[in-house]
Amino acid sequence: MKAVAYQSAGPLEHEGALVDIQLDKPVPRGRDILVEVQAISVNPVDYKVRRSVSAEPGQWKVLGWDAVGKVAAVGEGVRSFKPGDEVFYAGSLMRPGTNSEFHLVDERIVGRKPGSLSAAEAAALPLTAITAWEMLFDRLHVRHPVPGAAHAVLIIGGAGGVGSLAIQLLRALTDLTVIATASRAETQAWVREMGAHHVVDHHKPLAAQVAALGIGAPAFVFSTNETHRQLDEIATLIAPQGRFGLIDDPETLNVTGLKRKSVSIHWELMFTRPIFETPDMEEQGKLLTEVAALVDAGRIRTTLTERISPINAANLRKAHALLESGKAKGKIVLEGF
Repeated sequence: MKAVAYQSAGPLEHEGALVDIQLDKPVPRGRDILVEVQAISVNPVDYKVRRSVSAEPGQWKVLGWDAVGKVAAVGEGVRSFKPGDEVFYAGSLMRPGTNSEFHLVDERIVGRKPGSLSAAEAAALPLTAITAWEMLFDRLHVRHPVPGAAHAVLIIGGAGGVGSLAIQLLRALTDLTVIATASRAETQAWVREMGAHHVVDHHKPLAAQVAALGIGAPAFVFSTNETHRQLDEIATLIAPQGRFGLIDDPETLNVTGLKRKSVSIHWELMFTRPIFETPDMEEQGKLLTEVAALVDAGRIRTTLTERISPINAANLRKAHALLESGKAKGKIVLEGF
């Protein structure tokens, strides 16, 4: 089968950063399903792994997590899917990725593809939807108010893939006031389109901008990027006993400024459940099926902004470069081998 992979970690300019290869078609066992991949999307985790993690000696490392496709075969322990079913999912950090014609994935972290979307439109959703959902509802518990706080949430990095889904999920499933950050005219327009009630500029001091809205100190802050640069502002603007969550990877993070307000701190990595095969691992499949229902009901929409075809090394290099530039909005999807 066709695949895109690399052997040595390094920058995108490296000759072997991403290359077209041929691999043996895998065979499903146990609770694995074999998916014929139709579309994939690219996430920051793709280039972070590519830059830092090499393949095992003599082997190839295949990246990619988001995927949409049809079930081609199932393992003997599979309960929920059969050949021909259309599915979408975000895979596991510990297994070969989705940048291949066929891919093995545990059925417990797989959802049924939204029927109203094309493969490309659906491929934009899984990883970001899981990340946003788990942070909002499993970590920050945004449905449980903070006493005395404004019934509001600040999303830092609202125009990215995760921020775009977080805004939509909040609008669809809660009555929270949503404040999102964006710095350029096009990204500010995008977060408003996603449903943000207010937009502030993360290149300017956030606390003063949030205070100027006149709604009070937000109960929740969800930071998707540049957390180390915004931490002092977050400590100033968040309500006492508020809840703060982050998903990026700051080299250092001095959180002592949050102590005076007894702010709780929450990390989210959507790969935690599949990495450790937690007892509630199947919650990811369930939430993806709920996301699909919200999409088909017209309550949330795809965050696809750029579509590239076919899936090959040259096009994946383009997608990685755009993401690494920090100028992407929404999601980049590649479709078809």
